[in-house]
Amino acid sequence: MTTLLQDLRYALRLLKKSPGFTVAAVLTLALAIGANAVVFGILDALVLRPLNVPHAGSLWAIQRGNDKAINHSYPDYLDLRDRNRSFEDLAAYNVAGVGLDTGNNPSSSWILEVTGNYFDALGVQPYLGRFFHASDEHGANSAPFIVLNYAFWHSHFQDDRGVVGRVVQLNKHPFTILGVAPREFQGTLVFLFPDFWVPLVNQEQVEGANVSNERGTRNLVMVLGHLKAGVTPAQAISDLNSVGSYLETTYPKEDGRMTFSLARPGLAGDWLGGPMTGFLTGLMLLAGLILLAACANLGSLFAARAADRSREVALRLALGSRRTRILRTLFTEAVVISLLGGAVGLWGSVALLRELRVWHPLPTAPISIPVNPNANIYLVALLLAVASGFLFGAVPVRQVLRTNPYEIVKMGSSGRAGRRITVRDLLLVAQIAICAVLVTSSLVAVRGLQRSLHSNFGFEPRNAMLLETALNMAGYSGESVPVMQKRMIDALETIPGVSSVGTVDRLPLYYGANRSTVFTDKATDLKPSNAAAEAALYNVSPGYFEAAQTALLAGRSFSWHDDKNSPRVALVNREFARKIFGSVSDALAGYFKMPGGSRVQVVGVVEDGKYSSLAEDPQPAMFLPVLQSPSPQTTLVVRSDRDQQQLVAAIRSKVRELDRGLPFDIRTWSQELESALFPSRMATLALGVLGVMGAMLSITGIFGMAAYSVSKRLRELGIRIALGGQRREVLRAALGRAFKLLAAGSAAGLLLGILASRVLAFIVYQATPRDPVVLAGVVLAMALLGLVAAWIPARRALAVNPTVLLREE
Repeated sequence: MTTLLQDLRYALRLLKKSPGFTVAAVLTLALAIGANAVVFGILDALVLRPLNVPHAGSLWAIQRGNDKAINHSYPDYLDLRDRNRSFEDLAAYNVAGVGLDTGNNPSSSWILEVTGNYFDALGVQPYLGRFFHASDEHGANSAPFIVLNYAFWHSHFQDDRGVVGRVVQLNKHPFTILGVAPREFQGTLVFLFPDFWVPLVNQEQVEGANVSNERGTRNLVMVLGHLKAGVTPAQAISDLNSVGSYLETTYPKEDGRMTFSLARPGLAGDWLGGPMTGFLTGLMLLAGLILLAACANLGSLFAARAADRSREVALRLALGSRRTRILRTLFTEAVVISLLGGAVGLWGSVALLRELRVWHPLPTAPISIPVNPNANIYLVALLLAVASGFLFGAVPVRQVLRTNPYEIVKMGSSGRAGRRITVRDLLLVAQIAICAVLVTSSLVAVRGLQRSLHSNFGFEPRNAMLLETALNMAGYSGESVPVMQKRMIDALETIPGVSSVGTVDRLPLYYGANRSTVFTDKATDLKPSNAAAEAALYNVSPGYFEAAQTALLAGRSFSWHDDKNSPRVALVNREFARKIFGSVSDALAGYFKMPGGSRVQVVGVVEDGKYSSLAEDPQPAMFLPVLQSPSPQTTLVVRSDRDQQQLVAAIRSKVRELDRGLPFDIRTWSQELESALFPSRMATLALGVLGVMGAMLSITGIFGMAAYSVSKRLRELGIRIALGGQRREVLRAALGRAFKLLAAGSAAGLLLGILASRVLAFIVYQATPRDPVVLAGVVLAMALLGLVAAWIPARRALAVNPTVLLREE
């Protein structure tokens, strides 16, 4: 222990004598370990950590079909619940938005509509009051009850325990608060936290329509439950597939290809869990590579430092010191640096994770990242710090073991720099290649994101204001819905500076798209397997295409005469016309069939657009008149070049005049696009941060190599200068090797970055590696990195005084 304390004090003295080296080494490790801790914290919160429910290991969600869809119809849920033999119970839920009036100003809330057995199936107990149960349900709209989320109870009811039994208005319908869920229970999605839960049997009051009897309407977000003791997932899948065979035989029109699989419910099954797990695993891998690059950098710095201290090491050996003692001193110094770097990195990562916990990335959805710095993150940071210290501390071991003290004392600390490729050279090339990959990918992502903001979406978001509401929140239903929509359009059209106004039930690129199968007019067997296409579906009013500036290619737009008493009509996009009819001209006046068998005539064709994802290939889409397919979900698109603040005030005033109790949100269409651009922005931000970190590590790595090369060849450089060598020749001798390694690593990294950027195109819209700006940017960035890193070693090489150096030697 005494020897260890001596080594520790000696290491601290050495580090104190070299503050520049110490700060550079600590910050290098802090960045690398901090990045790993942050990525691991997010991975732990979203993927590794189970849901906070009893017996989470046996909780599974049911996926449907080969595409592993998680949505189900309510009749299918009932059959799965009653006919399976593998689950203790099956519950289901749906996500919805509602208008809540507690006696003050009405506000909108995100909720989960759940089956009556939801809390019982999960095994959750209330914090306050009670939950509702299946026994509380007695048909449609029979259970007007609410269970509050603990956080919502805390923020909106100020922890009032007397809230139990209180009646509030939900979409103008009275609902009674039964209880409060426990603090740790936030639902069954790890990233979406509802404000409260209501029974699914009250769907008509919540959503304005009851589709619980429609087997073909798959409106349930998820079906989930605990497996019985002793039942394996494979056995459960086999059991569910037997139920699926029954559904296919009994309901061939609605239920085709009813095969099932199981997935963890926290990330909405494999729909989001697969991409999210892959993305975070990839980030974890890149963060690990960054840490390895940092270790390689510090290894080079330690090698250069050991070379500068070779005379000291030789004298200690000559005086009888053991090599193991010297190595222990080196490892102690390395571990001290790694622990300091780990502590700084952990501090920064914890601060960032706490900020992420309160961050709401999307303004229109209650989505957050439930990160919580815990013992797992601290343990990972500690292990990475200790392992890093031993990794880069081991680099000069071979150098110390081969030290000949008598030769060093006689010849001096300089030695002849070897010409062969060393492990340090390979590590530096690999690290520079990693940096070039990250720089290439980040530049590709930035350029793709830049193009995304100025590309053709099939609509024009600039100079468009959106008013989003659900009319059922204010009690509108049935025939009163289109009447109110028409009144809102007429009122907003009177605002000075407004050129056009129209409504749509769901905006393109708003968290995916509603879809429906369609059939050719000649089809008679309307089974899902016989569908001609699956098209995005939008219910729009007259004026929508003008307000959205969606180009009409042929035919006419909708009018207010396209109502329920008129023949059913639709506008389709170019891809729909090509896929169903063969061409735009053949589509006009043509007919297609909906799943219910109704014939719809095409009266117009509009341009293609983006509906579910910016990166999607052209998709068929159809637009139905709102008077023939009414929906309480209403987004008004207001086209105007007027000042935004004045326009918002005018819109708010007009709507308040129509109905002061209607909750609504107003934002620009460009702001609404944040949800669609969110994956691109996050990928760009993540790659950008890693690219900057890689660049910083490349600077230290090249600096370490150049400094090592100069320190090993000081005598040679002094002789060259004494013999009249030119400054350019001295620089080439001192730094030529480092710049050759920089060129090799940059070339390899640029090639790998171009290949990796092809995968990036699936996340970032219009990201392409074949961009001369990207290629030139990568070359320029790597050249600048090399110049910055080599600046100090170059000055040292040119400042060699041969007289002083040879006198010392």
